Amino acid sequence: MAFYVVYIREAHPSDGWQMASNVREQVVFRAPKSLGERDEVAGACVRRLAIEIPALIDDVDDAVESAYTGWPDRLYVIGRDGRVVYKSAPGPYGFDPSGVAATLKRLAGS
Repeated sequence: MAFYVVYIREAHPSDGWQMASNVREQVVFRAPKSLGERDEVAGACVRRLAIEIPALIDDVDDAVESAYTGWPDRLYVIGRDGRVVYKSAPGPYGFDPSGVAATLKRLAGS
């Protein structure tokens, strides 16, 4: 079993929908225009949030975000056959890890 975080487009870029809380917490990034820029921002987020699972990065064409409707954030469980077996409601209020846990237990036969 593998777990990943996929970094998609910046939710609150300084050149877009910037939030006051981002400024207060010094989390201010422009919307990346290249994969290299997106990689830098994703790396900063991983370090700042102390994310310990591997992080993947959606390309600047937002193909993964578009395919999975991941914005602003979602939780997914993908089965061994590549099919979605769990999809949370959109975050931040739909970000419910208990649904992931229940799905993983069901898949493991526990």
